[in-house]
Amino acid sequence: MKLLRSNFTLVFLLFTISIYLSGCNSAMQAYKDGQKKFANGEYDLAIKGFQKAAEENVEPVQTNYLIAESYRLSNRFKEAIPYYKKAMEGGLNNFDAQFQYAYALKTAGQYDEAANQFALLSKMTNVPQNLQERAAREIEVLKIVDRLKTEKTNVELKSIPLNTAASEFSPAVLGNELVFSSSKKEKIYKNNGQPMLGLYKVSISENAGSTQGTPVLLSKDIFDADANEGSPAFSPDGKTLVFARGNTGKKKGTADVDLYLSRNVNGQWTVPAILPINDSLAWDGSPAFSRDGKTLYFASNRAGGAGGIDLYRTNMDASGRFSKPVNMGKDINTAGDEMFPYVAEGGKLYFASDGHPGLGKLDLFSATRSQGVISIENMGLPFNSPQDDFGLVFYQNQNKGFFSSNREGGKGDDDIYYFASPEEEDTTTIAKNPDPNDPLNPNNPKYINGKPKVVRYFLAGNVVANDQAFTPIDSATVRILPDTSDIQISELPTNAEGKFGKQAVEEGKSYTLLVQRKGFISKREPFSMDGRAIPPIFLTKELTDTTFNVTIRLDKLELNKTFVLENIYYDLNKYNIRPDAAVELDKLVQILKDNPTMKIELSSHTDARATDAYNMTLSQNRAESAVSYLNSKGIDADRMIAKGYGERELIVPNAKTEEEHQRNRRTEFTILSY
Repeated sequence: MKLLRSNFTLVFLLFTISIYLSGCNSAMQAYKDGQKKFANGEYDLAIKGFQKAAEENVEPVQTNYLIAESYRLSNRFKEAIPYYKKAMEGGLNNFDAQFQYAYALKTAGQYDEAANQFALLSKMTNVPQNLQERAAREIEVLKIVDRLKTEKTNVELKSIPLNTAASEFSPAVLGNELVFSSSKKEKIYKNNGQPMLGLYKVSISENAGSTQGTPVLLSKDIFDADANEGSPAFSPDGKTLVFARGNTGKKKGTADVDLYLSRNVNGQWTVPAILPINDSLAWDGSPAFSRDGKTLYFASNRAGGAGGIDLYRTNMDASGRFSKPVNMGKDINTAGDEMFPYVAEGGKLYFASDGHPGLGKLDLFSATRSQGVISIENMGLPFNSPQDDFGLVFYQNQNKGFFSSNREGGKGDDDIYYFASPEEEDTTTIAKNPDPNDPLNPNNPKYINGKPKVVRYFLAGNVVANDQAFTPIDSATVRILPDTSDIQISELPTNAEGKFGKQAVEEGKSYTLLVQRKGFISKREPFSMDGRAIPPIFLTKELTDTTFNVTIRLDKLELNKTFVLENIYYDLNKYNIRPDAAVELDKLVQILKDNPTMKIELSSHTDARATDAYNMTLSQNRAESAVSYLNSKGIDADRMIAKGYGERELIVPNAKTEEEHQRNRRTEFTILSY
């Protein structure tokens, strides 16, 4: 009997262990599946996998971080907060995660805690400069949140009947109908787990403060069951529609969103045609027409902008041709996102932004131009909240209209709200308000007691060795140059602590810092004032001095030291210099010109996916091609040696992923003498 009991206990124990191991394997597989879904942008499915892994405590820190990121990247910031918190408390050391955690707290209206978290980031060492600057800016914004809350517009808001538990946003007025985006399709969008978006319409009731009837599809000819369709914009005559369509999975990420155009012919909308102004590598969306219908405004994250998503404009001629899109400039566009433009009667521009000082994520702003100067004004309460507020349009006059928000208290994700002034029938309401540009208006942020606010900007910094300790470098020479020439503006030496003194810089201009020190490789560091100007609302006195500090890291000039040239790519099995590779090689040209005694070996390496002999020949041709390019740019041929190594010096042996193969395919230069 004892033997039977002993055997039973052993069997039960083994059974329990097998169940436990099976659960662990299942949880680990769920974690791996979550990683794949995350990489594909299928964030809602990724969350399900990661949560199953979290239940079994699989990679808890990374799992919580990836859940938080999945919520953030599917625009669910509030849900991300507890998972960022767990990841941070578990020891996650990630600068971007720290920033996003603080930002998520801001979008939830937890301003004090957000300020604390931004402050923690600002005190960390080796934080990337762009994150340091963004964190510092957010800290300043949070200091004036109470002041922003005092900015109130005399309107009343109410939800309208078309709102559901799904998402409704981006209203547009077409006659007596409201056209909007809504998640009503059968197919589920894997990014956020909601149905795909389509364009729908509903009648506006006679009192305008409501809608009547059940929303119906705008047109069966403007319907793609496998795509998101949103942000409708109509020309003033109602005959042309421009909207955004994408997220079909044909391209990865946000590049799969483009603008389409449809025309109303005999009461029927034509099959949409893609617009030529789209950038195939970018997100293009939220269009709007000017009041005369000759200009189309839209948002895009294409290369060359101020950062994030920017506002652009393009002109249309009578035959429907579009001019080259033009960025609307740094007064409007910031390092954040600017979206959902709308032009009212009189030409006043309204838009949503998370880059200008606001209460949370997207806030509504207006932009006016007076004597060539653009003024940006936060629309204040009740238009803005800690969450997303966007997509404003007027109806009949500028005292009433509609906008979108995912604020607390709504019926679904995004809802549409109607707004109206208590005196909406009184067309003189706006005229009664004080002139916002009047210097004596206490709400004019550009003046104090009728006197203009002035800011003086300076540049300072320190020079350190690019070693583990970032050792300060004394007696280095920092030359400040205009971005467009080598005409020296000033020359500043570094002291024993590696610091150099202040130099006045001008708003909107760009500079180059040429840093030289015997025994180190001379280096050029760009510095731009774009996006750094302090908004007047932050200024509390007539004269404000502010200094931007930069850190420049110099590499020691050592024999046989090797540097990898980033982003030098070649087409498959080819060795001609592509335009994108030329941009990177031009940086090496400048290094060799700034260090005229330095001789180098320029080497090319391949991955291991062809024969050794073929790869040796290919890499030698690529190295010689790069050397020829440098020679064509004025670098003496006797300062360079071309060497192909084929697959003989792999960084990642037995590479499997494309990323690993790319690490092996690289171009380097090694210092031979100086």
